[in-house]
Amino acid sequence: MSFSHLSHLECSRTGARYDADVVQGLSDAGAPMLARYDLDAVRAAVTPADLASRPPDLWRYHEVLPVRDPAHVTTLGEGMTPLLPLPTYGARVGVPGLRMKDEGLVPTGSFKARGAAVGVSRARELGVRAVAMPTNGNAGAAWSMYAARAGIGSLVVMPVDAPEITRRECVAAGAEVHLVDGLINHAGAIVKQAVADREGYQEVATLKEPYRIEGKKTMGYEIAEQLGWQVPDVILYPAGGGVGLIGIHKAMLEMRELGWIGDRLPRLVAVQSTGCPPIVDAFEAGLEESTLVDGTHTLAFGINVPKALGDFLVLRAVRESEGTAVAVSDEQILAELARLAADEGTWVCPEGAACFAAAARLREEGWIAETDDVVVLNTGSGLKYPETVPADVPVLPRDARL
Repeated sequence: MSFSHLSHLECSRTGARYDADVVQGLSDAGAPMLARYDLDAVRAAVTPADLASRPPDLWRYHEVLPVRDPAHVTTLGEGMTPLLPLPTYGARVGVPGLRMKDEGLVPTGSFKARGAAVGVSRARELGVRAVAMPTNGNAGAAWSMYAARAGIGSLVVMPVDAPEITRRECVAAGAEVHLVDGLINHAGAIVKQAVADREGYQEVATLKEPYRIEGKKTMGYEIAEQLGWQVPDVILYPAGGGVGLIGIHKAMLEMRELGWIGDRLPRLVAVQSTGCPPIVDAFEAGLEESTLVDGTHTLAFGINVPKALGDFLVLRAVRESEGTAVAVSDEQILAELARLAADEGTWVCPEGAACFAAAARLREEGWIAETDDVVVLNTGSGLKYPETVPADVPVLPRDARL
């Protein structure tokens, strides 16, 4: 029995087929490539009921993941994060059926561990010596750690303003780390040149290799499984590069074809910051891809992406699912972060807080109904962003009484 039913790679723009068993980057059209599977074989090999007895990690879905030999699986136990009801906060914003998929609990503290686990595993299987990437922080931390676990090298270039803890994670993993006085697109240009000069290095920037998205799509599989193979009405996701949102949509389409869920898809919401809203602007203008935004700034650093390579795939997913795109301010992000912590005892990352702010607004506007089942993706631990919460509290003398 096959561990993976990976069939081929497909250009996301032209549909052209490519060999999945050699190292691949972008297609000849300069577009991201998507992994495709023999879903008839998957349907014959496994059922949702079969999954229940498997270990509670993302590799339980291995038939629709790209690693052919389980010996190459590189894992730190990632996946099957909790889907938490939020009754107090949900009542506050008028969405009693609000849940949070908490990705802050995976290894390295963010959802990036999913893409790193699958991407590094497949790179290892294909004989890659080292992975190289630009990052806003969390992806570099995740890929560095998983590369170390796999015994391959890693090169990371990040903006100097990226969260310091993520830089320390890369250093701890033994990565070659460089800072750039600029944004992620500037870091990307440096990485591209470095890979051209180094034999055996693979560029694994967002969507420049096909397998990060496969790790991210497991969030969609988990949400459906955790809801008894039903889908929620709405899923909100912070869209920088947008890989997670693209992946969740891909998962839903695969599960629908497998017959694991019904025909209805969740409405997907791409959430950005008003300080960097290229996908929101493109959605509102009816465009198929975004325009580069200059002078961007937001405390939600993970979504500070002036122009995403896969923007057209994000917009396609949002429109095919009858979803929408929303931008919120840094002030709204901080306000919802504080409210959620006080109401539910959970400290989310700024990108996750942006999604809660968007959910509250969409409920006020009536786009989300009171009866909707809504899932918000919190993509990382708030502990990685200590500057979002003030820590100026009084110091008492030793003999103080309160």
